[in-house]
Amino acid sequence: MVAAGDADYNSVAERLGIKPDMVVQEIGWDEDVDDDLRAAIEEHIGGDLLDEDADEVIDVVLLWWREDDGDLVDAIMDARAPLDENGVIWVLTPKTGQPGHVEPSEIAEAVPTVGLSQTSNISVGPNWAGTKLVPPKSKSKR
Repeated sequence: MVAAGDADYNSVAERLGIKPDMVVQEIGWDEDVDDDLRAAIEEHIGGDLLDEDADEVIDVVLLWWREDDGDLVDAIMDARAPLDENGVIWVLTPKTGQPGHVEPSEIAEAVPTVGLSQTSNISVGPNWAGTKLVPPKSKSKR
């Protein structure tokens, strides 16, 4: 049954919008992160996840975030800095009932402050949930 589990994680990588050869950065890694998800993403992109100190232009940021991690607005602003203009941030938080759970309202309140839009939420493994943040669609008024 391991193969079915692997397939589930590969499908999560796809649902996160991660495609082969994308540059994916990981912020907020700790021992509690979902290593199966990380491995599936690395396999999907054909390379390693970049750490917080990467200097490249980023396609997707995985921001592992827990209740006691500090100021979410600051963390999202830092994550947004190296992001490609069409890049996305996935805020990954422990699910309800898990240690470090973050209320969805906290994310919703932070998003407009950093100039992003919240578009979707998905389950990413047994203990984590993901919230997708994207740049707002530009509306040409000229």
